[in-house]
Amino acid sequence: MTIELLVKLAGRREMLRDCATFAGGAVLAQLFPGALRGGAAAWAQQGTAPAADPVAAVRAQRGAVPIQAQKLGENLTLLSGPGGNVVVLNGTDGKIVVDTFLSPAWPKLKETLDGLGSAPVKTVIDTHWHFDHTENNAALHAAGATVLAHENTKKRMGEAHDLPIFGLHFEPSPAEALPQETFASSKRLKANGESLALQHFAPAHTDTDIYILFEKGNVIHMGDTFFNGFYPYIDSSTGGKIGGMIAAADKILGLASANTKIVPGHGPLGNKEDLTKYRAMLVTARDRVQKLKSAGKSAQEAVAEKPLADLDAVWGKGMLAGDQFVQVVYLAL
Repeated sequence: MTIELLVKLAGRREMLRDCATFAGGAVLAQLFPGALRGGAAAWAQQGTAPAADPVAAVRAQRGAVPIQAQKLGENLTLLSGPGGNVVVLNGTDGKIVVDTFLSPAWPKLKETLDGLGSAPVKTVIDTHWHFDHTENNAALHAAGATVLAHENTKKRMGEAHDLPIFGLHFEPSPAEALPQETFASSKRLKANGESLALQHFAPAHTDTDIYILFEKGNVIHMGDTFFNGFYPYIDSSTGGKIGGMIAAADKILGLASANTKIVPGHGPLGNKEDLTKYRAMLVTARDRVQKLKSAGKSAQEAVAEKPLADLDAVWGKGMLAGDQFVQVVYLAL
């Protein structure tokens, strides 16, 4: 998201009001679902700034969440809690870990990984660039793992990201956290009796997204192209598009069977039925917000129309309320 774009969407006064709401309910919530829903929104309503760096505060808060483990198969485990969902493939060839949580979770993550077996972590795969999915890259690389990701992930992680009117600044990730190996379109791996297919999505949640298919285990990790059970964040500032989110769902629905376990970036383990419902919500949201935008409505005017009111009871209970998701979709069209 850029200041210039927001200026085009609304007058300066409206822009500042939109940005305050957006900062409270979307930008930070995308990284730490639910954690800032109350606090930052209150700051926005009061017109005051938090006393401390909100990103650092929530990093500490979310990083302290316990890790929960769920078996997905004989040698596949889902870890959830302090950041985006993590999948671990375990075996004598060395562990493969998809995503790595927030940095404060490192001691618990290491303990959990060690508890799954004595083999070291051989490969780390990043589903995309956001730091709730990548912050323990450096620690795992220092322990001997190779970090693998789409080439855009390395590019985005190596950049500073500014959201000046939110007062937020993200420094580039340190060199040791950047992927050591990248690919442009697809990649295949074999380890521990499993075949992994990695494929880049067209810009969806960001322009860095990939999915990972564990063929034998019939498990697919979709990263943040799938938020199971609630409205997703779409990071238009790094290429995210609502159309790409729908296309990502279509791609995985074409690969999945009724028995496929589908891992979202955030939310509980899903299946084909869950993803089908999620896709239908995305299509409805896109069509309704596009109609308002095409009619010349500003982002705030589109919010005032309440185009997703009938969906909010089901989808608005997570990181974003309906009004915030309208703004997200508006910017991601």
